[in-house]
Amino acid sequence: MKLKLSFILIFLVLFSLSSQNFQLTPDTKISILTIGPGQSLNDAFGHNAFRIKDKSRGIDAVYGYGEYDFDAPNFYLKFARGKLNYLISRHNYSDFHNHYVSYNRTINEQVLNLTIEEKQRLFDYLETNYKPENRRYLYDFFYDNCATRIRDVANTVTNNDINFAVPKRFEPKTFRSLIHEHVSLNSWGSFGIDIALGSVIDKEATTSEYMFLPKYIHAFFDSAKINDSENLVKKSSVIFQKKEKEIPSNFLFSPLMIMGLLAVLILFITYKDFKNNTRSKWLDILLFGTTGVIGILLLLLWFATDHSATAQNYNVLWAVPLNIIVIAQLLKPQVKSWFKGYLKFLIIMLCLLTLHWIIGIQVFAIGLIPLLIALMVRYIFLIKFYNKA
Repeated sequence: MKLKLSFILIFLVLFSLSSQNFQLTPDTKISILTIGPGQSLNDAFGHNAFRIKDKSRGIDAVYGYGEYDFDAPNFYLKFARGKLNYLISRHNYSDFHNHYVSYNRTINEQVLNLTIEEKQRLFDYLETNYKPENRRYLYDFFYDNCATRIRDVANTVTNNDINFAVPKRFEPKTFRSLIHEHVSLNSWGSFGIDIALGSVIDKEATTSEYMFLPKYIHAFFDSAKINDSENLVKKSSVIFQKKEKEIPSNFLFSPLMIMGLLAVLILFITYKDFKNNTRSKWLDILLFGTTGVIGILLLLLWFATDHSATAQNYNVLWAVPLNIIVIAQLLKPQVKSWFKGYLKFLIIMLCLLTLHWIIGIQVFAIGLIPLLIALMVRYIFLIKFYNKA
């Protein structure tokens, strides 16, 4: 009986302690950690997190908003449809630090100039957010991610008293240009992004919208003021500086090279067909089938998902979804007259794409240039071939 009573008393004491708000001491240090880019595409943009350190309480924890919810049902389907929830994470600082050092990624720290009341509000906010029922949020790459959450939470706990001044050497840029700061124009990551994302990311980003990227959280917080008087950042330091390693050039396997070789092959076959007054049926079926399937996928990303950045994608001007339907005409010895008109329509679409690119409505992947030239030549050849027939 005494043993049972002891267990009950211990349980009540623990329950009482956990139900009370955990009070931070005045010496608590709250900072923003900015992690530099990694090698893989999903790490290419860096990461942000809050660090809360209270030596007196034995607290040194890191809270971030970039964790995948792998337990979500239909994970990959939700990811593709833009309906995937991300999680707030909480890690011991030493584990967090060691993880990014092991991957040779720079760690910057900015200690925030907050009052003890604001520190407490921030800590309580994060702890409340970390509860199982609150951890999930609907992720958006540009408007609600691990970086924008840092800005929004900081604004919330300071009652929107932060004034984010424009940093030095600031240049207005589009969302796509900001992405290209982190992924090379002639990389497969950039190639995929420039095909999948539409013209909506070719608009100029506002100063606030720059903060979808972790490095701009660091830059804007560094120049921010509280109540237009005090600096938001009290102290800034580099905790770990990545060791620079020479990365060998991989131009031979870059999009421009691979698409260039593919274009040369298409042009060579087209030349041979022209000289021999014949047509390589298999090539046309492959080109129309591939561009048609890509076009259908782009339309699905545009209209059938919640991804805000895949709308108004004019890559469908070269990857025309209708191409998949007209393949039947390519199998026939004689095509309908409307199909000749359709080939002229495809040429007009390529001209429109070029115009969109020149006047800045949408920027396309540079790796596409050789392929677009080859498609144009092939379509012109087909018109001449069918007219002769």
